[in-house]
Amino acid sequence: MLEDAINMTLSPEEAARQLLEVIPVVMREIRSEMRSRRSPDLTIPQFRALSFVNRNVGSSLLEVANHLGLTSPSTSRLVDGLIYRNMMTREDHPDDRRRVKLIVTNIGKQILEASRQDALTYLSAKLSSINTDDREAIIKAMNVLQPIFSDNAKTRTGLK
Repeated sequence: MLEDAINMTLSPEEAARQLLEVIPVVMREIRSEMRSRRSPDLTIPQFRALSFVNRNVGSSLLEVANHLGLTSPSTSRLVDGLIYRNMMTREDHPDDRRRVKLIVTNIGKQILEASRQDALTYLSAKLSSINTDDREAIIKAMNVLQPIFSDNAKTRTGLK
């Protein structure tokens, strides 16, 4: 009986259940903190778009739309706003004139880094109340999860 309870606790289903419970709470907290600290003209979707393009230099509008879960027209308007504020540029794709490459400008990188640093400071303060062993467990879990859920893993497994 005890062994069944332990196995249930260690099962992939229970791990998935815990992810579904905890990740939305953490993300809600991060979004709330970022909203309270962000520059007045940078929305959370714009922050996410900047982050994605910064990690994936030369991304297309469709790739950004897929990442954000938005339609192409909505993403185009969002990107237009970032371009208007000199946070991102749009260049013709060298191999396909129907596509564009998106690039974060230095101004966009500065705003992105300031937002990221604010979030890091906030999360560090939140995590300062837990002991070292628990922080080590969080780091270990994140190191396990990151490659499983990275964009490269999704591409290899056919997910997206």
